[in-house]
Amino acid sequence: MISTDPYKGVRDFYPEDMRVQNYIFSVWRKVVEQFKYEEYSASLLEYADLYRSKGNDEIINEQTYSFADRGGREVTLRPEMTPTLARLVAARRKSLKFPLRWYSIPNVFRYERPQRGRRREHWQLNCDLVGLGDLVSIGLRQGVDVSSIRDDLVAEVEIISLAHKIMRAFGAKDEDFEIKVNVRPKLDTATLSRWDKQGVPDADKISCPPQVAEFLKRLNLPNAKFDANIVRGFDYYTGMVFEVFDTSPENRRSLFGGGRYDNLLEIFGVEPVPCVGFGMGDITMRDFLETHKLPLS
Repeated sequence: MISTDPYKGVRDFYPEDMRVQNYIFSVWRKVVEQFKYEEYSASLLEYADLYRSKGNDEIINEQTYSFADRGGREVTLRPEMTPTLARLVAARRKSLKFPLRWYSIPNVFRYERPQRGRRREHWQLNCDLVGLGDLVSIGLRQGVDVSSIRDDLVAEVEIISLAHKIMRAFGAKDEDFEIKVNVRPKLDTATLSRWDKQGVPDADKISCPPQVAEFLKRLNLPNAKFDANIVRGFDYYTGMVFEVFDTSPENRRSLFGGGRYDNLLEIFGVEPVPCVGFGMGDITMRDFLETHKLPLS
């Protein structure tokens, strides 16, 4: 007898589920397009080498759906969108006009243990600001105070302001979530991965770096703060990183995060392009809305 259950860790979407998902997608699109971000997409199949070249070993070796096609080519169902974005930018590096404000809502797959907030497939809003360009004038156009901020922080101001704006667009109050910020330490991948899971040793004794203090002052969001435990597991991050946390005792967990990754294009043998971005999943977003009794349609 064939089971009527879906494959472990994935979901069926009945009409009532589609209404919720379409609502989440519509809020995402409305806000990011207000910030002048343009939508892009790509196939969910990528060559496996894309993730081996620059990524987290745990994800590559243990959490991807990888297989050889009938032509003997090793391919992977994408576990995240950032390497795909880097590939697209590298392919047209000389013809693109920077800075790029791109977003996508891809379906992504990871072979991991299903639990609350995690499945083996989900949809994820990816927003990325690629290439510094004239970011000061752009930030001002978005209503963000960027005066006196070093050029290398303006992109972070915009991307975290965008993340904050999305949360507020769902009806969340500032006290419903926290934005925790840190500067990514330059350590080996194994150490960063361990710290990402277990916490940074003596994190409570680490003072806020001047760069982060300056950034938080200019960001001027009441629920943004420094946290030395924020390191992010992917090894392509090169600078400031952040995560957004639910403050409800019923769902006290990380909702999504991102940061700066300036060197990812190097794997394609092209000149690096500064990048900063984040990914926000539909499952954690729905959990957040249900926890705080916010609208689902």
